[in-house]
Amino acid sequence: MNLFSRNSLLRRPETPPEESASVPAAAGNPVLPDPGLAALTGEWMIDPAHSRIGFSVRHAMVTTVRGAFLEYESRLYFDGRNPARSRAEISMSTASVDTGVEQRDAHLVGRDFLNAAKHPRISFASTAVQLIGKDVYRMTGDLAIRGITHPVVLDLTYIGYVTDPFGYERVGFDGTTTINRSDWGLTYNARLAEGGAMVSERLRLQFDIAAIRTPGSV
Repeated sequence: MNLFSRNSLLRRPETPPEESASVPAAAGNPVLPDPGLAALTGEWMIDPAHSRIGFSVRHAMVTTVRGAFLEYESRLYFDGRNPARSRAEISMSTASVDTGVEQRDAHLVGRDFLNAAKHPRISFASTAVQLIGKDVYRMTGDLAIRGITHPVVLDLTYIGYVTDPFGYERVGFDGTTTINRSDWGLTYNARLAEGGAMVSERLRLQFDIAAIRTPGSV
């Protein structure tokens, strides 16, 4: 199996400049989309073999536990001319959580935390996309965990584009956001003798995405 990562040769598609929609920046002057990204417009899907949808949380106030969801489905549409038209939907299997410790994983999918038996899916659906800087996009969307939905804001960095040796077009993005887990009903905790909580309320979500163009979507 060939492995492709962010260390692979990355290139931008070579296309003639086209008229692009200007996109308001978070502050200051408008940000214009890179005309070279117009050729990436179309439908994509996440390649699970080369992507990671993960999380990290401070544990016992002295270390960080990291995990990921191993099974998920995705539908992505990227508009290189007008990023505001881009959208993303991701549905993760709650029971596929993996932190590398079987006993901890069993606790996470149980009733104290994710309750996978009652809530088998965790989902994210974008509601707005904004270009806020060179190669940086801000995606707002609805995150549903345990049947509770709240909006989140995800900052995504465009990593690059490549055609792999098998002829597949690949595009890479890295994204992150931090949430308060109790907002989604993840309130289980234990107190430490020295004070403080066993598990931090703040949970960081990380999206390391390698997406493949859907055949026929050009």
